[in-house]
Amino acid sequence: MNELAEAFLNYLSVERGLSRNTIISYREDINAYIDFLKASRIDSFSLTKKNDISDFMLSQKDKGISANSVARRLAAIKALYRFLVRERILKADPSNLIDSPKLWKKIPQTLSTNEVDALLSQPNIRQTQGIRDRAILEALYATGMRVSEAVNLKKDNVNLDVGFLRCIGKGNKERIVPLGKKAITSISKYLNEARPHLLKGKESELLFLNRFGKTISRQSLWKMIKRYAKEARIKKPIRPHILRHSFATHLLERGADLRSVQEMLGHANISTTQIYTHISKERLKAIHKMFHPRP
Repeated sequence: MNELAEAFLNYLSVERGLSRNTIISYREDINAYIDFLKASRIDSFSLTKKNDISDFMLSQKDKGISANSVARRLAAIKALYRFLVRERILKADPSNLIDSPKLWKKIPQTLSTNEVDALLSQPNIRQTQGIRDRAILEALYATGMRVSEAVNLKKDNVNLDVGFLRCIGKGNKERIVPLGKKAITSISKYLNEARPHLLKGKESELLFLNRFGKTISRQSLWKMIKRYAKEARIKKPIRPHILRHSFATHLLERGADLRSVQEMLGHANISTTQIYTHISKERLKAIHKMFHPRP
């Protein structure tokens, strides 16, 4: 089973072009499933049945694994079985009778516009690092980029004159996203005043750099966002994509059409983007309850 799992992961990497982080997630999910099968004395995917997959999902839930993570693991398992059937290693797919738990998806946490303003005003732009941090935060909120996309963004993929950046997303898919005036101003200040100090005479094709002039890690960027959120006294739990979620929600609340937001986020399926319409509806309900004379 482990060899077949490796063949599947290699297929995802080489033929599907999925990112390293996505492959790591798939590997973790598939390995958890294989460990469960071995503990159940099943040593071949050909011996698995629908009930084995269902039992695995229940075992994960019993261990306290979040609903979103269990749903993600099921998606990985279904992809694995589709691969095995396509490669004629298996004759039948025992997972095709199990519905993906779409209702398990949680509405993502977002910030209000005031909270975004408070967050983005925290970096001290009198300092080199503060100038960089403001540029990163402005870019994330202006474009809805993923944190992983921001740390890998190349300098040449940003056109401040036209006001667009070229982003490479999941599966090496490219998309063009517009930049607002505030993001353009912040990135321009960073390029002119901060980036040369970070490079210290070295060269790099990446736009955003750490204090050593090298790649910023996703973890460092996330910690930076959490630190500024704490300084801004934002009480909400801060997750890596909170500015991405806020970007999409605020656009839809102001009348942007779903297809445009889908394109800017780089979602392959519009159903992924539709979750943000649920946030808008909840906000409308809250406003109605607060202000209507007969709520």
